[in-house]
Amino acid sequence: MTSQPSTRRLRIGVDVGGTNTDGVILDPSLVASGPSKGILAHHKTATTPNPSDGIITAITTMFTQVEATHADIRPQDAIASVTIGTTHFVNAVIERDPSRLSRVAVLRLSGPFSKHVPPCVDWPEDMRSLILGYHARVKGGLEVDGSLISDIDEAEIVEQCEEIRKRGGIKAVVVNGVFSPIDTTHKQEERAAEIVRRELGGQEVDVVCSKEVANLGFLERENAAVLNASILRFARRTIREFREAVRRLGLKGVPVFITQNDGTILKGEKAAELPIKTFSSGPTNSMRGAAFLVQGMEEGGKKEVGQGEGEAMMVVDIGGTTTDVGLLLPNGFPRQQAAYSELAGVRMNFSCPDIRSIGLGGGSIVRKGKDGITVGPDSVGYRINKEALLFGGSTLTTTDCTVLANPDITSIGDASLVKDALTEAETQQFQAIVKSKIEKIIDNMKTSPENLPVILVGGGAVIAPDELQGASKVLKPRWSEVANAIGAAIARVSAVVDTIKSTETKTENQFLEEIKKEAIERTIAAGASPESVEVVEIEMLPLQYVENKTRFIVRAAGDFDFTRSDLSSDDEEEAVPSEALEQDSSKQQPLTEKTKPQTQPAEVDVLTYTPTVLNRIWHISETDLTFISTGCYILGTGGGGSPYASMILLRQLLRSGASVRVVSPADVPDTAAVGCGCGAGSPTVSIEKLQGDEMMQAQTELYKALASGQGGKATHMIALEIGGGNGLQGMTLGASTNMNIPCVDGDWMGRAYPTKWQTTPVVFNERSPIWSPIAVADGNGNVLVMPKAASDAAVERIIRAALSQMGSQVGAADPPVTGAEMKRWVVENTVSQAWRLGRAVARARAMNRLDEVAETIVEECGGGKKGAAKVLFKGKIVGVRRTLRMGHVYGECVIEGTDVSDGATTTTGGEKRTRGQLGGQGVGGEEDFTGKRIKIPFKNENIAAIRIPEDDGSNDDDNDEKKLEKQEDVLAIVPDLISVIDAQSGEAVGTPEYRYGLLVIVLGIAASDKWTGSQRGIDLGGPKAFGFDHLKYEPLGRFVKPVSVIDEFNRSIE
Repeated sequence: MTSQPSTRRLRIGVDVGGTNTDGVILDPSLVASGPSKGILAHHKTATTPNPSDGIITAITTMFTQVEATHADIRPQDAIASVTIGTTHFVNAVIERDPSRLSRVAVLRLSGPFSKHVPPCVDWPEDMRSLILGYHARVKGGLEVDGSLISDIDEAEIVEQCEEIRKRGGIKAVVVNGVFSPIDTTHKQEERAAEIVRRELGGQEVDVVCSKEVANLGFLERENAAVLNASILRFARRTIREFREAVRRLGLKGVPVFITQNDGTILKGEKAAELPIKTFSSGPTNSMRGAAFLVQGMEEGGKKEVGQGEGEAMMVVDIGGTTTDVGLLLPNGFPRQQAAYSELAGVRMNFSCPDIRSIGLGGGSIVRKGKDGITVGPDSVGYRINKEALLFGGSTLTTTDCTVLANPDITSIGDASLVKDALTEAETQQFQAIVKSKIEKIIDNMKTSPENLPVILVGGGAVIAPDELQGASKVLKPRWSEVANAIGAAIARVSAVVDTIKSTETKTENQFLEEIKKEAIERTIAAGASPESVEVVEIEMLPLQYVENKTRFIVRAAGDFDFTRSDLSSDDEEEAVPSEALEQDSSKQQPLTEKTKPQTQPAEVDVLTYTPTVLNRIWHISETDLTFISTGCYILGTGGGGSPYASMILLRQLLRSGASVRVVSPADVPDTAAVGCGCGAGSPTVSIEKLQGDEMMQAQTELYKALASGQGGKATHMIALEIGGGNGLQGMTLGASTNMNIPCVDGDWMGRAYPTKWQTTPVVFNERSPIWSPIAVADGNGNVLVMPKAASDAAVERIIRAALSQMGSQVGAADPPVTGAEMKRWVVENTVSQAWRLGRAVARARAMNRLDEVAETIVEECGGGKKGAAKVLFKGKIVGVRRTLRMGHVYGECVIEGTDVSDGATTTTGGEKRTRGQLGGQGVGGEEDFTGKRIKIPFKNENIAAIRIPEDDGSNDDDNDEKKLEKQEDVLAIVPDLISVIDAQSGEAVGTPEYRYGLLVIVLGIAASDKWTGSQRGIDLGGPKAFGFDHLKYEPLGRFVKPVSVIDEFNRSIE
């Protein structure tokens, strides 16, 4: 790395959008010297079919502006960098354009794991058919501790390369290894990739290592890597055109950067390798550009400090159709979405900014009705210059109404054309609606009750008021119309380290210092100047059921070092496959019959759907499975792990022709043998090491070991716990392609609990131990059979100890019980309950009524007057703490009351009301939670919901000595269920997913009387079992047995 003096100081930022290409020339040395913010020129022009033409037009126009105003500057000699933000790559995916997407093969280094969940299994059918050309599993993969599942086999990979060659038309290969992001020793993906390149030719086929694209999460990382591989050739072609445009402008040796979705930059050639990292960079650029514009801005005679002082800011970007709102954190980067994001129906785990949108823009249509004014969400959009009243059109828009309400606005259209559009009262109502909509979405995005600066940008910003509740100040900066190009010009360099470390020999803090150093070194290597680099984000997550393991995520960022000659643009373009240069990106090949995406099968109408129950046997469909999976996570009370991977596996069985049957507990013969199987281990491991055959292997080994007097093979299966991923295991094991026996509509918990002895058979204690013999299998050839145990607690303790030596994830098989025993011990109809909860969420989405989904769930659980369920709280997570003890994650989540609705206004029966402002204590009751706080302590699962008195101090991270909770502050406590759902989607939120700013609804559901009907049940499943001896269990309400799907929908046939 060398440095060189340079007179080049100007930065060009360009944002190539679908409609317009915006540009700006910025002089960083003048940023703080005056009101110009160092902006020497800016321009907006139409985006062209070949984006290079639009880029050249924008930059050429800006060069002319600079030469006219700064005679001492020759732009071609003063430009230090060109940074481009583009939507071209993401649009290629969204539009499913076969001329821009290549066929991809996937090689999994996973050994026996993931065999039941093939690549792209959860993609829309047309996307999968278009992109996935071949897939195979080969030896390889790591355990969570870094040890080998198995090493790679070169001959096996060579054989698969020959299969790929036979397929023809495959232009890229993705190599995806289990736990590859933590593989720094064996380098399995890298070694396999070299073999593929050697066999298939590096110039003919692109090879992508998944670890270079995304982090932990096997399926989601693979999805991102496949999309990335598919657009590589188009990305190279497009970036080549960008660089060619820069050369044609006489900018020799000037580096070209592409903006990433996290607000940082990639060198052009690196972006050509990782184009997926540019997805959603536009909103990020806009947010960072807006923050830059208000630094040092004069407001009311007072100079604003802006984000230089480490202040969070809310950016409100109002366009023609929508208002997009994002939170810029004090570190200067946008708040990111939760663990997973979705694009074009594909679930991924790479970083994306957390942006919320509402249907409000400058072109939103305003209507007058008998109930008053309505605003949007539909819009005239780009046709505003023709259709709005101001421009001689016939449609009343928000811009028309804004000009009518503000006579001082004289620069937009002809104000005389709107003078009679609204009465004075209607005008006031319009202003109130617009103000309320913006305020509500701002409040939903905030992570604390403190007021924040709000920056208004975008062409529709004129409709926003100058004062907003929740805003410490409202700023409308100059040049806001090109904020996205400014954000590109000022983008920084960053690097992330995401790894798992063992804390046996070093403390977490010691590891953290090492990882921070590594993140800083990576950032400097990526091009940042050493003196500017700082750590901007730290997250430490202890792993459940994995001894002494913590996941560390550290991000560092810094300013680009323009003095480094090793980072300047090469005059010679890097070598690229000739095929990649054949097409101009402005031309699209027409779809042939062979390449046309397949049409999606007709979607099921969830409002009218009925399950298939024939002769009291429930035949599970994909729709049923989707409902049940959603409901299982809600009943998981924060634990049990996400059912997503288990749902995908079972869905694959259904699609391959398997039948899955569920029967009522009442219909099971007393002499039946009811078996049980479950997964045990860390949720972090389960998202990376997808299930193989360990569940069935455990069942096989159990029945081999059972003595003749301990019963024969199972005739029925039952889930250990309905909550989380295990809620689906009874049906998976019972599927016709596995054990081919029906699953009982019930389970041994009625929820999720962290230990095996917290089950209803142990509560009844009719014989002990109940959970031995037991067999566990790790899916990689290791089986542990425990024929005898002193107690059920001993079974739990010994199996947990073995977990760390078996990859921290096993399938377990429990001995069968008789049908008569099952009927006495079972929590009945819990599969039906999960189905009803999932159906409630699906229906709420279908009717766009998610604001009422919590109350619907309460009703499904027997709430309302029966009191079997309640809405305990609605608010925003403002604090999360976690620690690991004995394999379990203990923690506390603090939630502050707020309005979690979207603020939409509806009319019901002639009565106009605003939805969601009040949260109900059950259906029919209402309570305003604003300004109140609760905390939810958890041990994997949620333990209680407890009101926080105003003087408690529980939201103070430095307050280690807290007062014990008081009984009168308890809203609900175990064994009753405390479930947290996402207020925006209705989906459950697991304890590992708790994060600052998430809008949530807390539900309380009465526990089964199998728990509350005896003191032993309360002792095993109640407060004392979790160390809350100072609190006692007081029932939330009267338990109501879930309504059986089988009883309701049964049809008798001959």
